[in-house]
Amino acid sequence: MNHLNRRTLLQRGGAALLAHAALAQKDFGSMKAGTARVDVTPDRPRFCASGDKPDPPRAYAPLVSRCMTLFDGTRRMAIVNYPFNALDVATPILRERCEAELGIPPAYLVLLATHNHQSPIQIIRENFDYGRELAEKIFGAIRRAIQNEHGPATLLFGSGQGFFTRSQLSHPPDYELQVLKVMVGSRVAAVLFNHPTHPQLGPRNLYGPSHPGFAMDELEAKFPGSTAIYADACGGNQYTFAPPGTTDALAACKSRGHELAQATLAALNGPLEDVTGPMESRIQVLDLPLAEPVPWKRAQELAKDIPLDAGFRAFPDPLRDTNWIRALVRHYKEGIPFPKKISDYVCTDEEFLVSKLDEPRKYPCRFEQVLGAQIGKLTFLAIQGEPLAQIGMRIKEVLRQRGPAMVFGYFGERNLYIPTRENVRLDLYQAQSLRVQYTCPVGWSLDVEDEMVKGSLAVVGAEPYPDPRKQKAYPLRHDSV
Repeated sequence: MNHLNRRTLLQRGGAALLAHAALAQKDFGSMKAGTARVDVTPDRPRFCASGDKPDPPRAYAPLVSRCMTLFDGTRRMAIVNYPFNALDVATPILRERCEAELGIPPAYLVLLATHNHQSPIQIIRENFDYGRELAEKIFGAIRRAIQNEHGPATLLFGSGQGFFTRSQLSHPPDYELQVLKVMVGSRVAAVLFNHPTHPQLGPRNLYGPSHPGFAMDELEAKFPGSTAIYADACGGNQYTFAPPGTTDALAACKSRGHELAQATLAALNGPLEDVTGPMESRIQVLDLPLAEPVPWKRAQELAKDIPLDAGFRAFPDPLRDTNWIRALVRHYKEGIPFPKKISDYVCTDEEFLVSKLDEPRKYPCRFEQVLGAQIGKLTFLAIQGEPLAQIGMRIKEVLRQRGPAMVFGYFGERNLYIPTRENVRLDLYQAQSLRVQYTCPVGWSLDVEDEMVKGSLAVVGAEPYPDPRKQKAYPLRHDSV
């Protein structure tokens, strides 16, 4: 994957994306679409992102991965969701295999999480085998979706609101729900939809898909023969909680799933814009800035009573939270240069940031990956990790001025939070996760929000608006100079 600075990316990458898409539009004939699904419910006790380990391995509802392929006559894109917090071990396997065997390069393999926590977390060694099983099962589903392709397909984009999510110490909240309705003839073949939130959990100590699973089931019942594909938008600091007064966890989860389904139906029944057209996509790694290290004196204070010889400890070991302090002290003591940007590191399967992997990979996990595509008139953006809602809102504000735009978070592997400037300033949980969860010896720069917004927009050939306060003339004042 390419790493380019933002200006170069805008000139070479995003602008080229738009130019190629415009040329392809002239020769475009029609679109085909296919869908498939696969049950990925574990058959044994496995540690989940929620902290539970269901034993016996029972589920309050099955875990299902759904996928859709789109073929414009030249290029094929696979859009896959999965009921996990992220798709870690499986992502590099799928990227390499889909490219080699199906002709789908990483820029056209859109891997999106529902961010469900009631399913196996894949960053612990005992679940690595499950990650490899997921790669095999999801690959099979993609292949079946290709076999199921029919056309001509029509893509219709719309949006609505879902007011049942809550923001955490941040404003304004983002309630937007986006939908892409895929018709094959007069039949609804698929509904791709998103919402910026953490899911509402169901009963504990059971596997289950959280509230988006029930929403997808309801939509598929509404449109027989269709595949409903939910994935999270940018909602790293937003949450869906149980309705007030609810004590039954399963009932609460189903209730929120019903609300999500109804909000999606309202959007589907509202104004929809035909965005059918040829596809052009690319994936880039953004060089997001990191902060300076804390002074050596402060590092010594942090290291007091910390076992400095413990090495890096993986989730769920309680010493994991102090990995970054051990890394900080080691950098100082051994004179190791501190990183300046997150792309200086590569991420291991256990979620450790290191300078290089023990065994090289064709597609290693390096932050911060952004997939940008043009699908007909639709600008389609998928951002790795957990961008906070206000970052997603700033990106959408720019993109929607030039036409329909659909923006997702939770793309590919890992759940690295991308915080706002204020979140970093206050050193809230999301800002801390870079150090506490990923062993980074330094935190985020205050500029990370602006660079995330600018870099994401550059991938699709867009730029943020200038600050209106800096304008020398105001269009509504005829006497301006």
